[in-house]
Amino acid sequence: MLVGILREGKTPPDKRVPLTPQQCVEVQQTFPHVSIIVQPSPIRSYKDEEYSALGIPLQEDLSDCDVLLGVKEVRIEDFLPGKIYLFFSHTIKKQAYNRKLLQTVLEKNIQLVDYEVLTDKAGFRIIGFGRFAGLVGAYNGFRAFGLKYDLFDLKPAHECEDLEEMLQHLDEVNLPPIKIAITGDGRVAQGVLEILNHMNIMRVSPEAYLNDEEPEQAIYVQLLPRNYAKRIDGEPFDLMHFFNNPSLYENSFHPFAEATDMLIASAYWDPKSPVLFTAEEMKEDKFRIGVISDITCDIEGSIPSTKRAATIADPFYDYNLQTGELEEAFSNPNNVSVQAVDNLPCELPKDASLDFGRNLIEKVFPSLFGEDTDGIIQRASITKDGALTEKFSYLQDFADGE
Repeated sequence: MLVGILREGKTPPDKRVPLTPQQCVEVQQTFPHVSIIVQPSPIRSYKDEEYSALGIPLQEDLSDCDVLLGVKEVRIEDFLPGKIYLFFSHTIKKQAYNRKLLQTVLEKNIQLVDYEVLTDKAGFRIIGFGRFAGLVGAYNGFRAFGLKYDLFDLKPAHECEDLEEMLQHLDEVNLPPIKIAITGDGRVAQGVLEILNHMNIMRVSPEAYLNDEEPEQAIYVQLLPRNYAKRIDGEPFDLMHFFNNPSLYENSFHPFAEATDMLIASAYWDPKSPVLFTAEEMKEDKFRIGVISDITCDIEGSIPSTKRAATIADPFYDYNLQTGELEEAFSNPNNVSVQAVDNLPCELPKDASLDFGRNLIEKVFPSLFGEDTDGIIQRASITKDGALTEKFSYLQDFADGE
């Protein structure tokens, strides 16, 4: 089986790779029937020479490959017919900007395996860059806090050599006794918790967080849906009921909005769910939050101040509480300063790639290169044999252009 690593063609450029040079060697040793070739690229965090130095061939033409691995969406003109592709397709929510991509995949009889829907038998995701979104998103939140209040000036994450250097810069930060709320408990939130725990910030319960109006040191609370959503009918909160019937709930975050200096939003949000707070609630005098690091970056979603995605080069903007308009970052102390970069793992491409490749090797490749006894590849295949698979048949009208 010949496997090709694709050159990332999306704009802005993405420096991540699905496999590092050393991991390519490991794959060929672990799966002796697999050979890997790499399409040359001038932008990868791992250079072409690092692959060739370990005996991994560089080759522009990948037409002989059986499997093609990328990270972000493949350019329409680059698809090769009849192949198996693995990448983040961003099609499962009927994203209009990728309709042509899905149509091309079907036309060219491609088996599209989407990283986003690779799950174990219990339905839990087994791969992704969420941890690094959390790590960088939390770091960027503290960077914004330091700049807003003129306390410290952290080096941008994308200018750090690696995660180790980024953490070293955090070691130099002395936080005032602020209160930090994070939402969620998935991969992204776990990355955030790594940062907070590395900084030795004290974790407290939701009750203690609300009761401690002026803590002696920086503290944080981790909030789950039961802490910020409640049933409209007054019945007790039930997590599965919430997941299955989000429209039957309303937000109850306001006590935390009145007690929080920095919010790190890292919880998945269903558009049918209540928002965390409204633009009107942000205008209230008791609204205390000064910095929001919105890692989820749902535009006009659960957090009304996230009105556009920011960029790695320009990651912050201000939200005017009274007008609802965006302004230059840190231009007015009464504004909320927002971090809303939607491709955070790209700031630490080497570490993120290393982590991602490890999960591919351990959790995906045994099924891809051997027997798919647990149905891992089958469940994540959006298309096969020129048609949508049964699980993703709901995309047919989208693919038809309706």
